[in-house]
Amino acid sequence: MNALAHRRFLKMNGLGNQITVLDLRGTKLRVGESDARAIAAEPRARFDQLMVLHDAKTPGTDAFVRIYNTDGSEAGACGNGTRCVAWAMLADPMMGDASKTVLTLQTKAGLLPARRDSDLVFTVDMGAPRLAWDEIPLAEPFHDTAHFELQIGPIDDPILHTPCAVNMGNPHAVFFVDDPYRFNLAQIGPLLENHPIFPDRANIELAAVTAPDHIVLRVWERGAGITQACGSGACAALVAAVRRELSARKAVVSLPGGDLTIEWRESDDHVLMTGPVEFEWEGTLAPELFETAAR
Repeated sequence: MNALAHRRFLKMNGLGNQITVLDLRGTKLRVGESDARAIAAEPRARFDQLMVLHDAKTPGTDAFVRIYNTDGSEAGACGNGTRCVAWAMLADPMMGDASKTVLTLQTKAGLLPARRDSDLVFTVDMGAPRLAWDEIPLAEPFHDTAHFELQIGPIDDPILHTPCAVNMGNPHAVFFVDDPYRFNLAQIGPLLENHPIFPDRANIELAAVTAPDHIVLRVWERGAGITQACGSGACAALVAAVRRELSARKAVVSLPGGDLTIEWRESDDHVLMTGPVEFEWEGTLAPELFETAAR
């Protein structure tokens, strides 16, 4: 029997971004790629991102979190998922301490401090964006990652071209358009995600700046596809818009699932993301789902 069978999980969402939280603290258990894919295939545990809690590795942090996409690949950061984990560790009596209002999580992309602003609204410090071509990373040097050469479609009339590259724990390519909803993102998303310019693949954003303090956004997430919301994508879009001198350093980012407030602070270069979470249900992982995946 798979060691993850019968483990308790929480099913949550952040603006419709489907999140499953699995607490493995106090154990040596790990989630493999096939395990993540099996959990994603279970209707009640299905996720865009799976947030797996492990014992803290660094003094002063509350947990180490591994993040998995539906295809089993690992992500460096997930803003919506981090807010869900913060809720679980600060509100769920079996996982956390309701007397606390702040905590610090660690992922492979770095430290993510989070605070509870109200019962279901949390702010996550997503850290400073990485903007150099080899930090994103891109496959070849570009001096100006705010306008790098990439296009899709006919060379004399491309569908999309000249995005801005940002790493917010994951690599992102932000294309500025008049209307994100007029593009067939299901068709162009996988082509751009897997473009050779992105050695680690990339999240793809279509962004429209409608006012200095408002951005409309759709996201194709690396390893997950189209999602209702993407926290790191919203952060990347705001950073990209500021770099292009299209928006203020604080704006509301409207995604299909709802709004996030994003601020790129001048004082320390960090990006703050504020938004709600929703608890849906809890369950346990059935042994059969891992047996089916193993066949």
